Amino acid sequence: MQDTLSAILAKAQPELATLQTRAEFEAAKARYVGPNGEFTALMKQMGAVPKEQRPAMGKLINEAKARLQAELDLTLERIAAAEITAQLGPAVDPSLPSPDAGPGTRHPLTQVREEMCRILRKAGFTIADGPEVETEYYCFDALCTPAEHPARAEQDTFYFPGNAVFSNTPRKVPGEKYLLRTHTSSVQIRTMLQGEPPIRIVSPGRVYRRDTSDATHSANFHQLECLYVDKNVTVRDLKALLDYIFASLLGKDTKTRFRPHYFGYTEPSFEVDLSAKHLPKVNKDWIEIGGCGMVDPAVFEGVGYDPEVWTGYAFGMGLERLAMLVYGIDDIRYFYQNDVRFLKQFA
Repeated sequence: MQDTLSAILAKAQPELATLQTRAEFEAAKARYVGPNGEFTALMKQMGAVPKEQRPAMGKLINEAKARLQAELDLTLERIAAAEITAQLGPAVDPSLPSPDAGPGTRHPLTQVREEMCRILRKAGFTIADGPEVETEYYCFDALCTPAEHPARAEQDTFYFPGNAVFSNTPRKVPGEKYLLRTHTSSVQIRTMLQGEPPIRIVSPGRVYRRDTSDATHSANFHQLECLYVDKNVTVRDLKALLDYIFASLLGKDTKTRFRPHYFGYTEPSFEVDLSAKHLPKVNKDWIEIGGCGMVDPAVFEGVGYDPEVWTGYAFGMGLERLAMLVYGIDDIRYFYQNDVRFLKQFA
């Protein structure tokens, strides 16, 4: 029996060394230690060994079994390591230059937002922020938007279920609805409720409206709004600031004009148009860019400001619209597709 054990080990070692796959390993393991394996068959012969020889023979079998099991374990470890290596691919040579094309860049919307904030900081404005989940009070009521206004309808605004509760507002009005803000004007109300004038803020941020996505519309987009409250603020101040902003952002040849319009929270109200034919892909004499106006006295009264003492202006515009003008982009959807070929152009 000792010769047979030695023969099995001598045959198993070179055979196991040649195995390459887990299937080959399992087949070889079955041939040696499976129910019908060679080693198993040898162990079954112990019953025929004389009683006095069984201890010595048992010791030989256990030693041979341990050696065979060690060979099996090493073979399985080698095959498992090869499988992992195959999944990882070829080894990395750290001495080679990086295959990376280089550092990334900021998104074009981020670049335009930061440039606008830089321009406005030079004019004395500070950055203000607010939550994207708002209540009807901050988003509509405090901005003189009546309950029957179309913007408050569910086909235009994303409302949360009636039992939704959030902790981002100190107002706890029973039955008040929560919604995804439709503009960043809500930040203006929050800022005015927190302190006294003078106030000069810019509030960039993400907003949401129920729009069908196309080349010029998106249900999720970005706005930048400004509020200036002080004594003796006039429309002339508003026009001068807008002229300064767009000349700084788009070039000194850019001109602006006002057209009468209606917004519930400003009076008088205007649409702002740009004349910027020097920019790429601008083929119109005038382009609508945003809305503005003098803050309605009713808004001041709602936040506790005396409209006989304080005046102010507010204006807002879409950052996507500005970025499309700056970079000559003709489809808003490019901003959200994460196409590296598109984003690399703004490095």
